[in-house]
Amino acid sequence: MLSIRCTLCHSVNNTTYTLRAKRPHSARRSLMCTDSLDFDLPSVLLVAKDNVQRRMANKRSTDPPIPPEPAEYGGEVKYLSQSNVDVPTHQLVTPDGTYEKDAIPALDPESFRDLYRWMVTSRVFNRRMVQMQRRGELGTFGSNRGQEASIVGSAYTLQPDDWMFLGRAWTAMFIRGVSMTDMILFWRGLEAAQRSFAEHNSQIAISIGSHLPLATGTAWGIDIEGEDTVSMAYFGDGATSTGGTHEALNLAGALELPVLFFCQNNQYAISMPFSKQTKATTIAQKALAYGIDAIRVDGQDVLAVYDAVANAREHVRRGEPVFVESVTYRLDAHTTSDDPTRYRDEEEEAAWEENDPIERYQSFLEAEDLWSGIDHDAVVAEAEDEFDAALRTANEFEERSIDDVFRYVYEKLPPELQRQLAEYKALLEERPEMYDYIEQRPKG
Repeated sequence: MLSIRCTLCHSVNNTTYTLRAKRPHSARRSLMCTDSLDFDLPSVLLVAKDNVQRRMANKRSTDPPIPPEPAEYGGEVKYLSQSNVDVPTHQLVTPDGTYEKDAIPALDPESFRDLYRWMVTSRVFNRRMVQMQRRGELGTFGSNRGQEASIVGSAYTLQPDDWMFLGRAWTAMFIRGVSMTDMILFWRGLEAAQRSFAEHNSQIAISIGSHLPLATGTAWGIDIEGEDTVSMAYFGDGATSTGGTHEALNLAGALELPVLFFCQNNQYAISMPFSKQTKATTIAQKALAYGIDAIRVDGQDVLAVYDAVANAREHVRRGEPVFVESVTYRLDAHTTSDDPTRYRDEEEEAAWEENDPIERYQSFLEAEDLWSGIDHDAVVAEAEDEFDAALRTANEFEERSIDDVFRYVYEKLPPELQRQLAEYKALLEERPEMYDYIEQRPKG
């Protein structure tokens, strides 16, 4: 029997086994690194092998005949051009508020209102975090103001057991139950927040594109175990220029894994405009090279995003990976360290301000007689109060101890580090003035 202490991996006898127990979804989500399980290793590997063989046996055959037979002989050389590919943009509510009633998703009135509340909450959170940084209470922050419809509309489709790997879509985690306190702590660099994210099957990646292979790998595990969940990766247009994105898409397509790639094309990779980043006219078309179906959606239309991603999720559940390009815009700077006036003009920003996703959705709610059930000022006040309470809690977070320097490196501290920790504590006990040279991480 093998004693294992993590849902994902554990080093035993210098060998790394990647395992997960066969147990109910609720138990899987609550299992953390402090728990202990027993596995019959040969049985676990046998189950994994059987599942892989089952999946490969059921995989649809798309291999071309060898050697390939051309459709016709002779004639001129013919090119395959992106001009041959028609990439439509899915939209349900136009910027002026026009829509076809029959095309609107079949949500109940409270769900329609929830979408609005989550978008407003996201905007309030972003504004307050930028204000905190300007007061020196936060090192930096990357606002996603303007992308509320893209983030909320997509996240609202996911189930609690689905996995979420995030780039610039922090506020999507609020829908899953992550608190504002933990998000503030994350932006202050405190590890406790990441543990909270993990409890909600969510993680944030700062290194651009680095989380996409993780999303695909998670989907592979889901497929092997036959679970009815999906893995979803949020990323920006800039991430599509990284090697990790290529690897993730290629593996997902080749193995037909249950992963949904959600690209927020907010027009800029920091200061690099989309038009200079790639020669492709759309990002969605790139998915075709990996054998993955794609959707391009108006990212300022929350109902269109919801409709597209809900549809895509059903495909993904069947082992058909999907790539969604959400066309949106980052109204604020890339981060609070950025100056967008150096690479875009006021006219461009004003045009996108006019295309505000919250105002567009409000026009729909008014037309459907749903607006009367929403008190906008009360929604804003509730989000403000929640942020105030979260900030107070975050400010009360205890200072780090000497043990924390060693605690998060190994599951079980090796003898050498145990010796160093004991020596460090003995030094501080003998010479307490040394505490004056220990700098605690500031709250800002």
